[in-house]
Amino acid sequence: MAWKLKKTAQSIPKLNDPILIEGLPGIGNVGKVAVDFMIEELGAKKIYEMTSFSLPHSVFVAEDNLVELPVIELYCRRFNGKRRDLLFLAGDIQPIDERSCHEFCYAILDLLRELGGKEIVTIGGIGLPTVPERPKVYCTGNSKRIVDRYKRGVRANDKLYGVVGPIVGVTGLLTGLATDRGIEAVCLLAETYGHPLYLGMKGSQEVLKILDKKLGLRLNLKGLNKEIKEIEEEIIKRTDQLTAGRPAGQGREVSYIG
Repeated sequence: MAWKLKKTAQSIPKLNDPILIEGLPGIGNVGKVAVDFMIEELGAKKIYEMTSFSLPHSVFVAEDNLVELPVIELYCRRFNGKRRDLLFLAGDIQPIDERSCHEFCYAILDLLRELGGKEIVTIGGIGLPTVPERPKVYCTGNSKRIVDRYKRGVRANDKLYGVVGPIVGVTGLLTGLATDRGIEAVCLLAETYGHPLYLGMKGSQEVLKILDKKLGLRLNLKGLNKEIKEIEEEIIKRTDQLTAGRPAGQGREVSYIG
């Protein structure tokens, strides 16, 4: 079974040259935190759900103690002609293998073209062996033009060669495959601690600052600041415990990016 795109809105609105912003789970959940925050902050509405036999054979137990299937969703935020509309690709999971990831990315690219979109922003994390005090954001893409446009006037480094490894998963593949559909794509990667239990809130914050400025979103980043303060203490405790339990000499850099 290929990817099935199910409409969740009664009608799909006509969008004004929309930009797709992807933020699925990955290292530090940098992209997921950023996109989930924008969806909430901007009041975006869900228009599609994506399902496939390629999704994990598992369910989540929710706060009400009932099970929920993992899901990938597409949201939209219209601005009534005042600026370009936005699409947000969010969810609980990523495709589980190489073939399903390719199929998923092509399905998203085809849908984006149907919706009139010609630009993509993907967000991911770069795993480091320690917690970065002030995470750097790196910028790459499938054309020099879009990279130059997104790095101009912000704190984003486009010198990635020899610094980062392969960009794994939807974040990287969607950026690369977009060329096949004539779509420009930029990828923003924020440094974060490369442990699966770590939540890269500060990396997400740095990416949000860039998108806020480049896209004129007028985000209330104080809301994210509050979340950071509420969970940072617990993250530090957890990180200290992990570091204390690691034998000397095993603090190597994590090469996975996504």
